[in-house]
Amino acid sequence: MSSFAPTEQRLAVTCRQYPAFPREPAVVVRLVKHIHKRVHDDANALLKPFGINHPEYNLLMMLYGTEGYTLNPSQLAEAAGEKSANITRLTDGLCAKGLVERTTSDEDRRKVALTLTDAGLAMIKSFLPGICDLLARQTATLQPRELAQLEKLLKKFLDGLEQG
Repeated sequence: MSSFAPTEQRLAVTCRQYPAFPREPAVVVRLVKHIHKRVHDDANALLKPFGINHPEYNLLMMLYGTEGYTLNPSQLAEAAGEKSANITRLTDGLCAKGLVERTTSDEDRRKVALTLTDAGLAMIKSFLPGICDLLARQTATLQPRELAQLEKLLKKFLDGLEQG
């Protein structure tokens, strides 16, 4: 029995009790939730020896994927899909670990810049091979065309959520 089977059973009961309940959309949303939890847990297990967690990893990777490795807090929040308050908490931790540096802009002291440090870059380079292996394992059952199709469908789903 798959780990999703109990959820499907509960959805079947819900649909019997309330026939208008939209089973397929509910299945998709719940699958996304289950996938997110598993991806999050797998990443946390891989990253634990490095002293960071999955949300911190996401911030580091958003900075790593930016020219100059620098973003302001609101850009980082948007890129990582995090709330501002959470960005402050997470970046405080990354700064305390010496992985990110917080500086003020020369033009406007009210503007803050978050930049990867050399230690942050070194850490990313050390965990990237493991992350690449993890991503390959997590998607191993999907063919390249299926991955491309899933990416397209998930982007369409996200666009619909952003418009709604």
